[in-house]
Amino acid sequence: MAELTLHELSRKMAKLDFAMLATRSAAGVLTARPMSNNGDVEYHGDSYFFAYADSRKVSDIRADPAVTLSYTGAAGMLGGPPLFVAVEGRATLIEDKAQFDAHWTKDLDRYFPQGIETPGVIMIVVRADRIRYWDGADEGEIAA
Repeated sequence: MAELTLHELSRKMAKLDFAMLATRSAAGVLTARPMSNNGDVEYHGDSYFFAYADSRKVSDIRADPAVTLSYTGAAGMLGGPPLFVAVEGRATLIEDKAQFDAHWTKDLDRYFPQGIETPGVIMIVVRADRIRYWDGADEGEIAA
């Protein structure tokens, strides 16, 4: 089967709510934690997340913006294997609340009780450099 395009893969990734965001700590240790993307994956390879500015993940990104995202989907039709996606990229931290609105969903209010106005909220934008995927018997790599 032909390799997926970035547009096709982004549509599939938008259905995967959680990703594991891996960063490198100041001590050089790789650490990962779950992050909700709320289906906000753009067709050019950007993923958007929200966090508190004083969190460890944000301090890790400030020190080293190289990150990876790992996604795993549910089992495919008829019990087929799930979709797996590994994204290598660079994270940018956005503190300008005017940019939050385009990527904010009501589901985020569970984590940030005052919505966009929650003190200390920051947006993490991961721009993909390379994406690898495994979709059943198909696999491929996309340079974003």
